[in-house]
Amino acid sequence: MKLAIITPVLTRLPKSHATWEDTAEIEDVARLAVEAERLGYDHLTCSEHVAIPTEIVKVRGGTYWDPLSVFGYLAAVTRKINFATFVLVLGYHHPLEIVKRYGTLDRVCGSRLILGVGVGSLQEEFDLLGVPFAGRGELGDDALRAIRAAYGVAEPSYSGTHFDFSGFVIDPVAPRTDVPIWIGGRTGISLRRAVKLGDGWAPFGLSLEQMGEMLRQARESQDWNSRRTPLEVALQSSPLDPIANPEKTREEIAALSAAGMTTLEARFVHHSLDHYLEQLAALRELVPTS
Repeated sequence: MKLAIITPVLTRLPKSHATWEDTAEIEDVARLAVEAERLGYDHLTCSEHVAIPTEIVKVRGGTYWDPLSVFGYLAAVTRKINFATFVLVLGYHHPLEIVKRYGTLDRVCGSRLILGVGVGSLQEEFDLLGVPFAGRGELGDDALRAIRAAYGVAEPSYSGTHFDFSGFVIDPVAPRTDVPIWIGGRTGISLRRAVKLGDGWAPFGLSLEQMGEMLRQARESQDWNSRRTPLEVALQSSPLDPIANPEKTREEIAALSAAGMTTLEARFVHHSLDHYLEQLAALRELVPTS
C-alpha cells in the first residue's frame, strides 16, 4: 500500500481546516512536500475550481489553489514525489489544452504527474465559463479518449463524438504517452468510467460502506475482468491522529484496505505546520515502506 496526502492549505473546506492554513503560503506547502518526499509518500494533491458562487462557499469552501502553478513550483524543490491533480474538470478544457499544459508540467517535473480528472458537478461554474453542464459525462468520456490519443504525441490525431483534431503540432511534448489517468467522483458512474477508461479511481464524499459496495460490484463486471492492468484505488481517510491515537488509525487503514484501497490519501488532525509534519512521520512509522 502506498501513502499519499490530501494537501492542506491548497484547498480549505469550511469547518475542516486548521487555522494555521489561513495564513500559510507556498513556502509552507513546499516544506511539507519536501518532508513527505523524504518520508517516502507517493504523491500530494491539488484540486481545481475557477470560481465558487458566494452562496456555495459555506459548503464547498472558496480556496482552491491552481494545480498547474502549484505543481510547477513544487517540482523545483522536490525530485521524487508525484503530483496528482484532484481533479481537473474535463469540461472546462479542450483535451489539447490539458495535453499541452500538463504535458509541459510532466516534462518539467520529470514524469511525476498523475492526471486526476472528473466530469464536474458545480453547474454555476459551468455556466460562468460558458460550457454545457448537460451531457458532461459523454463529453468527458470523449475527452479522456482524446487525451489518451494525444498525450506525448507531437502531431496528434483524433476523431470522436465531441472532439476532432489533426494537423497541429504540440511542442514541447510530454515525455511519455502513458501518463496515469485517475478518475475522481462520488458516483458509481465515476468508478465505471475509471474501470473502462482510466488507470485509477479516486473517490470523495463517500462513506467506507459506499466505496466498498461500489468496488464489490465493479469487480464482477466484464470491464474489470478484462483490464490489462490492475485498477489503482486511492481512498481518502478521515482526519487521522497517528500520534495520539495510533490504534484507531490502524483500524481505519485496515478497513479501507479491506474495501479495496491500494493507496491511502491521508488527512490528519493538525494544529500547526510542525504538528502536521509530525503526523506525517507518525503515519509513516505505522505503515512502513514495503
